[in-house]
This record gives sequence, C-alpha cells and structure tokens, in this order.
Amino acid sequence: MNDPAGARAAEAEALYPGLIKRLVADALTEDLGLAGDITSRAIVAEGAQARAAIVARRAGVIAGLDLAEETFRQLSVGRQLGSDRQIESVRQLGSRAPLDCQVVFERRVGDGDEVAAGATVATVAGAARLILAGERVALNFLTHMSGIATLTRRYVEAVSGTRARICSTRKTLPGLRAIEKYAVRAGGGMNHRFGLFDAILIKDNHIAIAGDVSQAIQRARAHAGHMVKIEVEVDDLPTLRAALDAGVDAVLLDNMDLATLERAVALVAGRALTEASGGMTLENVAAVAATGVDMISVGALTHSVPALDLGLDFMG
Repeated sequence: MNDPAGARAAEAEALYPGLIKRLVADALTEDLGLAGDITSRAIVAEGAQARAAIVARRAGVIAGLDLAEETFRQLSVGRQLGSDRQIESVRQLGSRAPLDCQVVFERRVGDGDEVAAGATVATVAGAARLILAGERVALNFLTHMSGIATLTRRYVEAVSGTRARICSTRKTLPGLRAIEKYAVRAGGGMNHRFGLFDAILIKDNHIAIAGDVSQAIQRARAHAGHMVKIEVEVDDLPTLRAALDAGVDAVLLDNMDLATLERAVALVAGRALTEASGGMTLENVAAVAATGVDMISVGALTHSVPALDLGLDFMG
C-alpha cells in the first residue's frame, strides 16, 4: 500500500553537491552579471548587517533548501560580482571570508516537510548587501522546487490506500531535471527514467518504425545489457498481449479509459510492472489507482507546476 506518511523516505537521497554548486553559480552569474547588485551598492551601506526570514505565504511542502543555502554561501565567499576576480576569491577564501561579509543561513524545516501559511522556512543573517543579492536566486530555486513537492504530495495523498505510486516524467525544464526530480521525491513521489540513457521505453513511433511491437522488443532486447529494463507503451489490449508474449519488463498503459485499464491490469496478472499515463489529474487519479496499476506517471508535476509562494521578509 502507498503510505503518504513515508513521503520523506527519499530525503536521504540528497542531490550531488557538485551539481548544487554549479547550478547556483550559474544562477548567480546570470543575475549579477559583470557588475553585481548595483541597486543595493547604491543604497545599502557597505558593512550594514540585517536579518531576514524566508516565509511561506501559502501552505505547502518544502524542497530546495540546499540550493538556497548554497546561494548565500557562495555570496559569502566572494561570488557577489560574478567576475573572474570573485571566482578566484572563492577558491582562495573558502569559508574564511570576514564575518561582516558573511551570511548565516539557518533552516527551520527540512526538505519534504509540510508547512502552514505564515511558517518560517529559514532565516538569514549577516551582510545586508549579500542577502539582497541572493534573495531572488534562493527564492527561485525554493519556490519552483517546493511547488513540485507540494503538487506531488497532493497526488500521493489522492492515491493513499492503493498500491499505486506517483512518478515523474522527462517533461522537465532543460538543465533543471535533476533538481525537479529530487523535488518529486521530496514530495513522496518516485522518478521515471532520468533520460534516454538509463532505460528503454519503446513508444508508438518506435513501433511504427520497427514494424510491430514484437520486432521492437526483440531488437531492444538484443541491444540492451542485462541491467537495462525494457518498457513498452501500449494503448490497446492486442498490443499489450503482444508485448507480454515478448517478455517485456514493464508496460505503459497510455490514455486508456478506466474499464480498459482494469482489463489491462487483469491481463498482465503480475507478469510486468504496469504504469498508467496520460491526462492524469487530481480529480481522476484516485480512480486510476483503484484499477490496480503499479505506477501512475504525471507530467504536470514538472512541466506546468505552479510555484509555491515564498517570500523573504527583513526583520527589525
């Protein structure tokens, strides 16, 4: 059975630190350009100190704290201008920046935690210019990833009590797939393949080129190593029967109505993993799960998810 209380089971599967550093460095370079935050340099006195809280404007599930913290860490060690000189200072200073040029990031919750509207997610304290310079980058990561985690959690809750697990797809923003799929895990979901390289999914166009589903599976089986799973997308029962006869590992039951899904699950009878896909919404996902499918893939978790409203409020 699916257990939404276990939604944070994937929390231990943290993002690779090198990936976090690269994404944050790229985001800071994009935002600060060649001259840094010219507004704050003009208005805020050098050495001015401040405290601020990252606050949830709406209830939701948090994800992306590592990237938010890394934003202020990089600024604290000299990335604030994004120039070659600052990049070199990161290598030289490490964490030894002067105290009045640092920002301390303190978490109040963890990734995967559900928070109420008005809850403090984290606090930052230190150099006012750096807090302002990092505000938008940190919030961009947090709001996007928390939006994914929040929507995922709602889907997970909707199928609670069934065997179905909610999983993400490759419908992600270019360059952000790893953190978007991490956010799905933080929300209690699972990940489908990460790319074209780690699993074989034979879709309708592959079958059309190969001639029929059996031919496509045979060619894939001859090419794949023993560690590579093979899944076939099917949209009717005759194609499903052919895929099962060919010994496929998983079947993606695409855009089937509920009655056909039920028949498909019965036909598979445990011989392959079953995955439902196509048009999944919070309104219909429970009924889909009740058919007995193992997985339900939801592209909306990443391709059109609304951000979770979070803000950074300065404190007196």
